[in-house]
Amino acid sequence: MHIPVLYQETIDFLQPQPGGRYIDGTVGAGGHTRGILQASAPDGKILAFDRDREAIIYARQQLTDAGQRITFVHASYSRMAELAPAYGFDKADGILLDLGLSSSQLANSSRGFSFVNDGPLDMRFDTTSGPTAADLVNELEVSDLATIFQRYGEVRRSHRLAEVIANNRPLQTTKQLADLIDRESSKFGSTGHGRVSRIHPATQIFQALRIAVNNELAELERGLEAAVKLLEVGGRLVVISFHSLEDRIVKHYMREMSQECKCPPGQPVCTCGSQPVLRLVRRKVVRPTASEIASNPRSRSAKLRVAQRIAGDAL
Repeated sequence: MHIPVLYQETIDFLQPQPGGRYIDGTVGAGGHTRGILQASAPDGKILAFDRDREAIIYARQQLTDAGQRITFVHASYSRMAELAPAYGFDKADGILLDLGLSSSQLANSSRGFSFVNDGPLDMRFDTTSGPTAADLVNELEVSDLATIFQRYGEVRRSHRLAEVIANNRPLQTTKQLADLIDRESSKFGSTGHGRVSRIHPATQIFQALRIAVNNELAELERGLEAAVKLLEVGGRLVVISFHSLEDRIVKHYMREMSQECKCPPGQPVCTCGSQPVLRLVRRKVVRPTASEIASNPRSRSAKLRVAQRIAGDAL
């Protein structure tokens, strides 16, 4: 069963209203989407994006009662500024980006997102295009693999693990890769310092590969820019991230867009003429409560940030 993370906080900060137009850039299983529909009843509308065709199919089945109030688009949220006007969304009163995987994606072994059950090394959100995780694992040079592990997974001994993988090619399944990493990591302790970590040593490798396969960080940067372009003045952007790399991008972007001046530090007089286009609704990150983490352990790493559009100038 999919449990939407930070559900009530999301609805409270997004503030859906009847008659409003809202964009869910990552509809997933549709949990947050249903909350937005309910809060904006009877005539609020939602444009729901997702790169995962299976997620679109599932969410459509779950939200059949919404009728014409919701439109689904099989595309990345990074393209929403380009695509939304064709669906009557020249502007939006609120935009949500939930960057986490859904329970259904993790549970489906054929997708390759998890190593709990064995499956093919795929990891693509959009299974109709692009290289798979197996393609990267089996074809990249050791140095390129190591760069992915270090940059996107912050993996210790990334070059050594890349060498081990290269020496054991081909690897085609999640279990083959996870078991190989587990055996190698056990020689040193899973943290690389002789200490035993509570997480499986393959977790960071799988995260790094998934980010690389789906170009997630670049998609997020483009998606944030697209969201601000589409937001109506007064509209809110809510972003839920699940690891430090994502949260850092969201934090820095929102702060940059809320600054009045972008001149170099120490410059005595402002010459950039820059005006802020966002207001930070809450400066501190919002985290799940202890009770939510207890009922939904996957929420423990979630971080929510929210900003409001305040300027009408085109970006």
